[in-house]
Order: sequence, then C-alpha cells, then structure tokens
Amino acid sequence: MNNQKIVTFGEIMLRLTPPDYLRFNQTNLFRASYGGSEANVAVSLANFGLRSEFITRLPENRVADACLDDLHRYGVGTRGILRGGKRLGLYYMEEAAAMRTSHVVYDRADSAFDTLQPGMIDWRTLFNDASWFHWSGISAAVSADTAAVCAEAIAVAREMGLTVSCDINYRKNLWKYGKEPQEVLPPLMEQCDIFFGTDDEYEKVLGMHLPRFEAHNASYQPDTAGYERASAEVAARFPRCRGIVFGLRSVLSANHHLISGTLYTGGRLLSTRVYDIDNVVDCVGVGDAFVGGLIYGMAEHAGDMQFALDFGTAACALKNTVPGDYNQFTAEEVAQLARGSVSGRIAR
Repeated sequence: MNNQKIVTFGEIMLRLTPPDYLRFNQTNLFRASYGGSEANVAVSLANFGLRSEFITRLPENRVADACLDDLHRYGVGTRGILRGGKRLGLYYMEEAAAMRTSHVVYDRADSAFDTLQPGMIDWRTLFNDASWFHWSGISAAVSADTAAVCAEAIAVAREMGLTVSCDINYRKNLWKYGKEPQEVLPPLMEQCDIFFGTDDEYEKVLGMHLPRFEAHNASYQPDTAGYERASAEVAARFPRCRGIVFGLRSVLSANHHLISGTLYTGGRLLSTRVYDIDNVVDCVGVGDAFVGGLIYGMAEHAGDMQFALDFGTAACALKNTVPGDYNQFTAEEVAQLARGSVSGRIAR
C-alpha cells in the first residue's frame, strides 16, 4: 500500500433500495448497503492502494458498528470517526429504468452527523501524517454547524500544508437552514486547491453560463473551447485553485449515459474520451468514483495530469456497471480501461 494518506470528511448513510426495480409501494423488501459521497471517495482510494481515512460521526449502536465493519472491509481507516448522537442517517432509493427517473427520500434529520459541532474533531492530530484533505458541498449543506466544521477542517489543512479538494456536490433539497449555497460555498472554495463539479453545479453555485454536453454517441466532441473559457473564469475568481475539473454526463435514458470530463491546470484545458454506457447498472456514486480516480491520478502521477483525467473518467465509467454506492475496481482494472480496452470480453 502506498504511503500517501488522503483524509475525506462527510456523512455516511444506510441506503435502502427495493429489489428488481420495484417502486416503494410494490415492495416489502429492501436491499441494505452503506454510502455517502466522501465515504465513496475513501473506498475508491483504498481500492487503488492509497491510505484513505474517512472522518464522520456515528451513533453508538450495532447498525453503526456494521457500517464501520463495511468500511474496514475495504481497507478504509476509521480511527478518527467520532461516536455519539442519536441515529445513523438513512436514504431510500427507487432505481431508474428506461424513461423512469430514480427517486430518493432522505431521512437524515437529527442524525449523528447532523448534530456534529465545531471543536469536536481533533483535525490537527488526524492531519498529522496526511497529504490531502477532501470535502464536499453536501457536508456544508446539512447544517450551519457542519458548514462551520468544514471551515474549521479546511483552515487546519491549509495551515499544515495539505492539498485541499472540494466537490461542489450541489443538492438543492439539503439546503434547509436559512443559507443559500451561493453564500456558503464560495468562501470555503477560496481556500481550496482543486475543484470538482458538473456544469450544472458550477452554474448554480457560481452563477456561470456554461456550454452543454449533449453527446449521443462516443464520437461526440465536447465544446473544449467553451469549457476552457469557463475554467479560466473560475481560475481568475479563485486564484489559489490549481485544478478545475468538470464531470460531463449526457443522459439518453435511465440506462444509457455518455460521460467525459475536462481538467484545467497550468493555464490549459485537458479533455478525455467519451464513454458510451448503454447498460447502466447503478449511477449512484459515479461522480464520487470520478473524484476518487482523479485524486489518485493527481496524487500518484503528479507529472501526468492527462493520465489523472483519463483514469478518473475510466473509474467513473466502470462504477456505472456495479450496484451500490462504492466503486469496486482496482487501479490496474481502471488503468486497463483508460488505456483503451472497452471490449467487455471474458478475462481468462
């Protein structure tokens, strides 16, 4: 396992999904799994061979114990997880099919993470041997206190010389505490080195006008000039930022997506291939797989940002093929796809 250590911070929840694409009113059974954006990134990084540490707050009960066991199974470090609070957050998900969209119901109010407050986490100790800290806009959306904890963590990470990355992760249904993301997120982003987001997220949080990724097949050519202009605009507004990533997705149906991505760094835009995924198994966590792949590529191949982008996009493509929130692939498997092997043939 590599010596680099990446710390991620956020809420992990129990996901309950009806089997066989059933709707909520049709089922008396739910498949149980765990997931959450920043935990998903931590699992990806552990699968790729990096030391990853996930920070959150979990209640003292056996369901939370099972959640810890699940993280341990993937090799994610949990020594910094606090125990306390009333409950683990839940979310219920109806899976999409054909023209039917997926549907998510959150049940996370008053969770252990929701009631987390500044001063509870010893960030200095947790960052002592770390090189990178990753957080997302979801954590800042849960409550005013969790937004303050994000600010606290970012300040310590900066002081200790860590690379700080932010996934904008705009979720309109989470912003319920009287603040808008446009007020909360940009001041936190000003302290970060790397941004991840979709074109919609950059638009909504930063008020930008962006090109549209409207791919219908793998030969589609994204508007790289438009994304370069937009990325340069973001770079001018946030001078500390040295990497601006756009995750691009075109949804033709629930089970047919096309994905790509761009990375702006050193004053130039890098782009990557378009993946045509015509049998999406589960698209939850695909953005987190993209982020995890890019963080791995940037951390392990700092001199080859094209590889980092290619690797992240390949990781995103592969995540579409497995159920659950977590990516399930090794660095070798992702690199093989990034190098161009898309046949899907049996490996013997």
